[in-house]
Amino acid sequence: MNLQIRELTSIEEMLDQIDTMRFLYPMITVEKYKSFLLEMVPHNYIQIGVFQDETCVGLTGCWSATKLWTGKYLEIDNFVVNPEYRSKGIGKLLTDFIEQKAKALGCSSIVLDAFTGNFGAHRFYYNQGYNPKGFHFVKILDENKITK
Repeated sequence: MNLQIRELTSIEEMLDQIDTMRFLYPMITVEKYKSFLLEMVPHNYIQIGVFQDETCVGLTGCWSATKLWTGKYLEIDNFVVNPEYRSKGIGKLLTDFIEQKAKALGCSSIVLDAFTGNFGAHRFYYNQGYNPKGFHFVKILDENKITK
């Protein structure tokens, strides 16, 4: 496989990869995706894509911020690999790239959320050296606003 990793920094580049994001959120519309990106990009949000030729086969968002407990950190957000390309090293390419990016930014840590029932993701992240530090509690206020 001839794979390339690219950082996507413009909303247009990110919107071009909506089909890959739909493996994670099948019902997301272009309008909703764009409205979220318009809010996220000004807060250091970028995406990293793995491409085979011009086809995106893996995608993750990330952003950096600072919290009192960890200082500067990089957060992985919406990590997805095309099902046809899973177990081929795409996810590891993404996490390795993110780790190098976090180090270059001077981050103390990388953080992410994985839903409690997503055991495949848990196994993957454990294998990449990630460990649970706590619980991410959520109180849903409007189920209709949740992306599906």
